[in-house]
Amino acid sequence: MPPAPVNQKLKTALELGPVLAFFVGYIILRERMFEIGGTEYAGFIVLTGVFIPVFALASWLMYRLIGRVSRIQIVTLVMVVVFGGLTVWLNDERFFKMKSTIVFGLVSSLLWIGLARGQSWLEYVMEGVIRLQHEGWMVLTRRLAWFFAGLAVANEIIWRSLSTDIWVTFDTFGQPAAVFVFFMAQAKLIEAHIIEDGDGSS
Repeated sequence: MPPAPVNQKLKTALELGPVLAFFVGYIILRERMFEIGGTEYAGFIVLTGVFIPVFALASWLMYRLIGRVSRIQIVTLVMVVVFGGLTVWLNDERFFKMKSTIVFGLVSSLLWIGLARGQSWLEYVMEGVIRLQHEGWMVLTRRLAWFFAGLAVANEIIWRSLSTDIWVTFDTFGQPAAVFVFFMAQAKLIEAHIIEDGDGSS
């Protein structure tokens, strides 16, 4: 029996919902302070503490929905728990802000390691979502490694030199938009190297 079709609206809600909820919550709570256990916490810190279980729950529901969670999602979840936890524990928002720098930097580094070995680990991560010739995977992987390195640098510059408002906007909308534009720009590369059904190329 074939698996039941995935509810795409629910899948999208689970992917984007926690991040959008964080953005809305930040707009509401950014000027507020909360006293918890005798310690004062800014709205950003409190919101980060709420975001951790919400993101974890969304990842679990995603697994229940489609039967698996992407490796990138797992890495992101670990970073959210670790750096979000440090943010709340130490009452220091900088840890949560540097999360994206580390995630993007780690992914870029792993892609470069694979390239140095003559391999495209992007192909392994994408798990057959698209079928490309080896040359196509290598070019796409190299471009993506540079792209994620650029995002890591951009995140680091923005959170260190600009306001929290700008960083939250960049983290919520700027990064996903950049990823979308990047992959749209790879259409010609994918078209040139895609393996059609019945094509024996490898």
